[in-house]
Amino acid sequence: MINWNINPEIINIFGFSVRYYGLIYVLGFIITLFYLDNLRKKQKLELSKDSIYDLIFYLIIGVIIGARTFEVLFWNPGYYFSHLLEIFMIWNGGLSFHGGLLGAFVVVYLFSKKHKISLIKLADILIIPGTLAIALGRLGNLFNSEIYGKITNVSWCFNFNNVESCRHPYQIYSFLLHLVSFFILLRLSKKQNKEGKIFFIGILLFGLVRFILDFWRDDIVYYGLTLGQYFSTPLILIPIYYLIKK
Repeated sequence: MINWNINPEIINIFGFSVRYYGLIYVLGFIITLFYLDNLRKKQKLELSKDSIYDLIFYLIIGVIIGARTFEVLFWNPGYYFSHLLEIFMIWNGGLSFHGGLLGAFVVVYLFSKKHKISLIKLADILIIPGTLAIALGRLGNLFNSEIYGKITNVSWCFNFNNVESCRHPYQIYSFLLHLVSFFILLRLSKKQNKEGKIFFIGILLFGLVRFILDFWRDDIVYYGLTLGQYFSTPLILIPIYYLIKK
């Protein structure tokens, strides 16, 4: 049993709060930036340095808007529509994985059209640092003491402040599996692959990790599955169809 009572704030000055949650997400985008710039230097990515900075900037906006919109509309509409100002307080947590993924895809699609670069080629590249960023994001959830698992008596269960009983550390499970997914994709990127293969394998891994782990997540169940599992089903079926077809 682990008593988890970490303060999510690193520092608070005159009401301005710096949280682990936010810094971890920033780290994810920084890693993506360096990854893309490294490929540019190796001439494996036909984008200028300024274009890469633009892409990261738009990805930040797209991911935040998409993730927050999904959170508000699908996960906690009753709460947010009763507390409208809370919609903008993203530092308190509440960013939906599926919404963030959709927001990122829209940005990459528009960016690829504007810069006349292959959408699928760019997606193959971005899915790798993106997977690592998602893994790190789960650590952000841990520091925020949110999206915890079901009640359990396993020896590694976590006691969160103001949460009933000891819980499965869902955030850590998710972090570890996404980290494994990252290394799988990184290994695949060293080989000759058909365009789209790495991207769709990455999406498939996203879907599988979320679908499987949600059986240990404390969430509302609708007809045997959580909302996250329903949203993850297309992330499993579409890549399988693509990979079999190719």
